[in-house]
Amino acid sequence: MRTGHILAVDDDDRLRDLLKRYLTREGHDVTVAKDAASARKMMSGMAFDLVILDVMMPGEDGLSLLKHMREQRSETPVILLTARGLAAERIEGLKLGADDYLPKPFEPEELALRIASVLKRLTPDTPVEEIKLSGMIFHVGKGELRKDGRLVRLTESETQLLSILAARAGAPISRHELAVLTSAGVERSVDVQVTRLRRKIERDPREPVHLQTVRGVGYRLTGD
Repeated sequence: MRTGHILAVDDDDRLRDLLKRYLTREGHDVTVAKDAASARKMMSGMAFDLVILDVMMPGEDGLSLLKHMREQRSETPVILLTARGLAAERIEGLKLGADDYLPKPFEPEELALRIASVLKRLTPDTPVEEIKLSGMIFHVGKGELRKDGRLVRLTESETQLLSILAARAGAPISRHELAVLTSAGVERSVDVQVTRLRRKIERDPREPVHLQTVRGVGYRLTGD
């Protein structure tokens, strides 16, 4: 799953908090804004990979902000949060250049899936050939970890785990999925393999920089 820096714009305090907590857990960096004015300021100083934009807001509404973005030639993907049943609102949003919409109320998981779909569509996957890990290089295709040109011994299970994480570098992968995709079989075995692998790729296994735990989800691998 692709991850990115997301701007969530909504005047509902509880919904903003929910979006930030849930999408952060999904591996995204999340910035929130309470209205269009705040969002404009943030977009003038930061780059975002995607904007989640509520249509019905006091003051300037979401459609007006979307129109402004497209007039400024911003190609940042936008997912609109719309009132259920208002087809005209959704149609207008799509005409203005929205990439998708989701009627309220919605399930956070559905929003996460729509975000993943938009990001994947706009940034096609490119195969990861190698990833650098604090002076070491892992060659994904060969399943080889080298330090200063010398091969670092990995068990078959460690190679499987590292290959899967490296192929989706930066994205969180659940413990369950890792258990299914590797020979670990059960989530507890995945945890054991992660502990062993950290001893080989981390400078300080107690403070992992590359093989990170994503609370409530699983693990992700990040390179230098």
